[in-house]
Amino acid sequence: MSGLASDAQIFSGAFQVHSISDPKYDRVDRIFCTSIPRDGDNSSADGENAVEMSLDINKELFPCKIGDNLEIVLATTLAMDGSKDDDKGWRDVSKMGNSETTLADMYDYVCHGKIYKFEDGKDGQKIKAYVSFGGLLMALEGPYKRLTPLRVDYVYLLAKK
Repeated sequence: MSGLASDAQIFSGAFQVHSISDPKYDRVDRIFCTSIPRDGDNSSADGENAVEMSLDINKELFPCKIGDNLEIVLATTLAMDGSKDDDKGWRDVSKMGNSETTLADMYDYVCHGKIYKFEDGKDGQKIKAYVSFGGLLMALEGPYKRLTPLRVDYVYLLAKK
């Protein structure tokens, strides 16, 4: 991710959708994904560094199907240089007529939410983090090493296929 300060991007990964829950709501699907290795990445979908993700998505805005590959990023700011948002969200920036490019311009689906809970994994080597994006929930479960940077309050979820 060129141009983005490394401390602003707290998690990134490539995931493959392996199942979708039966819909409880008209416009929301819960997708279940497993991380897939990228070039130069030591993690493997079958290995101990794999991350499991469940994510509620608005299926009208970002439809997903089994087998889709997704690029997921969690970041503390949308500013390309990693600077703080100064209490203005990405929508506020676009309303001001400012043509400044943000990280949101590079992705198809963007949400802002709060990391609200952590749990230790059953084996003591993993951690599970929970995030709420206005009621749409995300759960990430994986090794401490990959998920420790999530110890912040508010994050942006950015996703693309």
